[in-house]
Amino acid sequence: MSVINKPRLWAVIPAAGSGARFGAALPKQYLKLADKTVIEHSISKLLMHSDIAAIAVALHPDDHFFSSLSCANDSRVLRVDGGSERAHSVANALAALEKAADSDWVLVHDAARPCVSNRDIKRLIELGCAHSVGAILASPVVDTVKRSTALGEIAETVDRKEIWRALTPQLFRYGDLRDALRFCHDQQLLVTDEASALEHCGHQPLLVEGSPRNIKITYPDDLAIAEVFLRGEEQ
Repeated sequence: MSVINKPRLWAVIPAAGSGARFGAALPKQYLKLADKTVIEHSISKLLMHSDIAAIAVALHPDDHFFSSLSCANDSRVLRVDGGSERAHSVANALAALEKAADSDWVLVHDAARPCVSNRDIKRLIELGCAHSVGAILASPVVDTVKRSTALGEIAETVDRKEIWRALTPQLFRYGDLRDALRFCHDQQLLVTDEASALEHCGHQPLLVEGSPRNIKITYPDDLAIAEVFLRGEEQ
């Protein structure tokens, strides 16, 4: 009987930012959400998947909070120094995954997305690993979208039928992601997510529809919304 080899998986969480838009004294990933910090929820969602060999968490070099969290002592969690931009943090985390092969797959997840569902992660892995490039969780835009002028007036209404909001995790081959980030760095292209780095190299990742509950904690009101969503998971 033939044995189907499962793809080898790794994960990266860039968490070196200060969360300036949130306006709190603590970086937003360390604020309390229910019984844990935001980042603990995000990491725990990945730790649920036993196929993930290790999770590299890229932190600010002066971060004194992470070591106090219980997940910091998990054998699969690796602390890495992050960089000044998200792409730098992800590149540093990839470099720290010394046992990863170019053909392995890497999930990149936001520290501030604690509400991603186990079902969506499983579906992303299933569909992304079957795609030639990889995939991202995304949500179709349901609101009417306007493009503005420099004066803040409406320039036009944008057709939303092909517009999606990029979520995380995002899933790509280790070697492809590393090379794409290196290319963008060399070309001085600032990327705000990993998919855009692959796009700059001519790739077209798959969009996998995920739950709109997979919100990013950006403003104080988002914590209360996230707590409601997490409570719903427990029921």
